[in-house]
Parts: sequence; structure tokens; C-alpha cells
Amino acid sequence: MTTAAAASARPEGLDQSWRAHLSALAMVAAAILLLFARDAAGMAAIWWESSTFNHILLIPPIIFWLIWLRGPELRHIAPQAWPTALAIVALGGLGWLLGQAAGVALARHLGLVIMLQGAVAACLGPGVARGVLFPLCYALFLVPFGEELVPPLQTLTARMSMALLDLTGVPAHIQGVFISIPNGYFEVAEACSGVKFLIAMIAYGALVANVCFRSWPRRIAFMAVAIVVPVFANGVRAWGTICVAHLTSADIAAGFDHVVYGGIFFALVLAAVMAAGWPFFDRRIDDKWIQFGPAGTPGSAKLIPTACALLVLAALPPLWSAIVARGSAAVPARLELPEVAGWVRVAREGGHPWRPHYANADHQLIGRYRDGSGRTVDLAIAVYARQEEGRELVGFGQGAVGPDSDWAWVGDSAAPNHGGAFRIAAPGPVVREVVLFHRVGDIVTGSDARVKLETLKVRLLGGKQRAVAVLVSAEGPGGRAAIDAFLRALGPMERVADRAAGL
Repeated sequence: MTTAAAASARPEGLDQSWRAHLSALAMVAAAILLLFARDAAGMAAIWWESSTFNHILLIPPIIFWLIWLRGPELRHIAPQAWPTALAIVALGGLGWLLGQAAGVALARHLGLVIMLQGAVAACLGPGVARGVLFPLCYALFLVPFGEELVPPLQTLTARMSMALLDLTGVPAHIQGVFISIPNGYFEVAEACSGVKFLIAMIAYGALVANVCFRSWPRRIAFMAVAIVVPVFANGVRAWGTICVAHLTSADIAAGFDHVVYGGIFFALVLAAVMAAGWPFFDRRIDDKWIQFGPAGTPGSAKLIPTACALLVLAALPPLWSAIVARGSAAVPARLELPEVAGWVRVAREGGHPWRPHYANADHQLIGRYRDGSGRTVDLAIAVYARQEEGRELVGFGQGAVGPDSDWAWVGDSAAPNHGGAFRIAAPGPVVREVVLFHRVGDIVTGSDARVKLETLKVRLLGGKQRAVAVLVSAEGPGGRAAIDAFLRALGPMERVADRAAGL
């Protein structure tokens, strides 16, 4: 009788404990989302507005569905306060702070998700965290990632297309991401890189690998197929579009590509991947989701101290960032392009229009100079008083080629000291040489990585917050010689950038 009463009392006690721990988790999660409301709203806006990440709108209901599947087994696991998991929250906070300092939205978004994951573990305990480990990890797909893959995927798609064109006897010439055939000129643009389908397939492949497989070798094999096949299929799609243009016209090929890329082709690819994996599914309908027995006893004594410590850890990164931000200096109200000995300002007429893109810069100017021998260059300067979200010196779509520009990167050139150099091309084709310098903190560099590291340093530890980009560009075969001559006359880049920033 006593044993039966104890057994019947245990579920009721667990239910009460679950309510307390879930309530604490809900309040902590709400507080974290409020503290980082800008980043949470930014992620949600990306999910809704970017077609590349529309699939993430399905991730939250998928996570709740995965937890619901494990619900009957989770009821037998006692929730516990787990202070050790505060280390996960601290790691997420550090990641957010590094992302905030470096101006990397991906790191901030990832840090926010990790803090929420740590909150789940800290408020519900190791047994529950282990039971929902896959749904917790699957939450990482809430972070919009993958746009960094666009340039290499553009190049890979162009090269695959070119190889298939050679194989099928279609006469073609490639320059960077531009492919020309006798009756057409094509650019493997950002939208044609295939990154949209690849990112969605990675998330879908991970879900299928967990839900339909138990064997890790089979899971890994399915994930490999889910990654490789979309990349190859995108190359086939681009090749097919160019072949249609070769046999008909570029206008017909554009309509064909729109219809195919709109879903038919990749729907078939998705069906083919699933059909290939179907015979190897090894999870039975009655298999348990949690592969361990009842764990632990209710432990609510440390719940309130753990929740309070969690909130303090989450609040420290934005507080530190706000303190450092107070050291920013204002830039001049007006910016003028410099006078350069031996060169005069002239109207920007002729050639293919070009203007670098620096979103929300405090100042952005561009002007054309000509020397006595008739050589011309374009000088562009962009100034930020302080880098922050939407106001970064380097990032996707920032720099010599904007997101809506008809210019595209072609290849690197010989870089000057403390600078970068590359070629861009526009339909025609028109080729333009560009030399680029970034001034951040105490350095001048052409390296995006060094810009990020120096930005990280000054925004973490304090220092000169201003950021300046200086670009010198010229069209035609003699463009680089004209740029080098202009740079010699322009003088030290530190002085040019600091003067533009009012220092």
C-alpha cells in the first residue's frame, strides 16, 4: 500500500516541479529576448524578408514537434537547476560581445541562440538537456548563415557550367563568373550561386538524419548526399540554362531559368535525395527517442539563484558594449575630397558607371582626377564614426561591388603595401582595376580579416572607433599604372584617412 502510494505520488510531484522549472525558464528566456530584442528582431526580419532564409520560419515549429515527440519520455526525467550550464550562457554572451565588437551579425545571432540553449540546460538540468539534445542543437539553424558561401559557390557553379559546356561541345569563354557564348553573355550572379537551396537542404538533411536514421554512418552518408547533390545540381541548372540560350535565345533561356529555378528542378532534386535515402531508413516507428532511463530527482532549491545568475551573465555583454561605445568621437559635418599635386578634379563622364557601396556611412564621396598626360582615376572615400549593425566597413555587399550592382569581382591583383587590389567587370565586358585601403584603429590594411580583428580590439578594449575606406579605381589596360601614379601623389594613406575622419 505504501509502495503504491509513493509510486502514484511521484508523477504529481514531478508535474509540480516541471511547472516551476518551466515557469522559470519562460521568464528567463523572455528576459534574454528583451535584452537582445534588436538581434532577435533582426533575425526574424531576415527569416521573413530574405528568400534565402524563408525556410527558417519552419524551424521553431519543427523544434516544438521534436520536443513533443519526446514528451512522454521526458515526463519521467526530473528537472533540476544546473548551475554548471551557466558556462554555456557565458560562452553565448562572449560570442555576442565578440560579434558586437567586430560588427558580425552572425556571431551576435549565434551568441543569442547559445544563451537560450544554456538557459534551457541551466533551468531544466542535465537529464532534460540530454533528452532534448537534438532539438536544442537543431535550434542553431535559427541563425541565418551561409551568405558567406555566395562568392565561392558562384565561382564553383561557373566552373562546373564551363566544364559541362566543354563536355557537350558548346563554344564558351569564362572570365571570373561571366560566361560568354556566341549568342549570349551570362553572369553567375549571387541569386544563381545555389546557396539558398544548399542552406535549406542542410537543415532538411539534419532533420531527416535524426528522424529517419539511428545508425551514425548512415546519418553521415545522408548528410553528405544532402550537401553535395544540391551543389552539383545547381551547376547542371546553370549549364542547362546556357545550353537553352545556345539552341534558342538568351530571352528564352532567362524564362526557362526562372521557371526551373523557381522550384521544379530542385523539387525533383529533393525528391531524388529522399528516394535514394529511403531504402536505408533504419528507425522503426516504435523506437524510443531518449535512449536512457529515468534520471535524477527534482531539484528546485538552486532554481532562483541559478536563474538570477543567468540573467546577470546575459546582461553583462550589452552593458560592457554600451560603456565602450561612449568613447566614440564625432566625424566632421562636411567631407571634401583632397587636393592632389599634379592631378585636377574633372567631371565623371564616360565609361561604365561605378560607385562603391557602403551602407549608412556617415560620409561617402567619389570624384574623378586627371593628370597632365590624360590618365584618369576615380577616388572614393567612405567614413564611419563608429561601426555597428548595418554600418560595417566590410561585410556582405559592402565595398567596390554593391549588392545591386552590375559589376562583379573577377580576380585579385598585385596588392600595394597595406592595401588590397582586384579587378571587377561589368557587361560588355568592361574591366576596372581597384585598389582599396581600410583605416581602423591604428592600422591601414586591405585585408577584411585584419579589419575585423582591429575593429574587435577597439570595440572590446576602447580606442579610435572611426573606420575609413579609401578606394582608387580606373578602367582600361593602363588603369593600374594610373592608380599607382595617383597613390604616389596622394601621399601616406594614414594621413588621407585620418583627415577624412576629422583626426
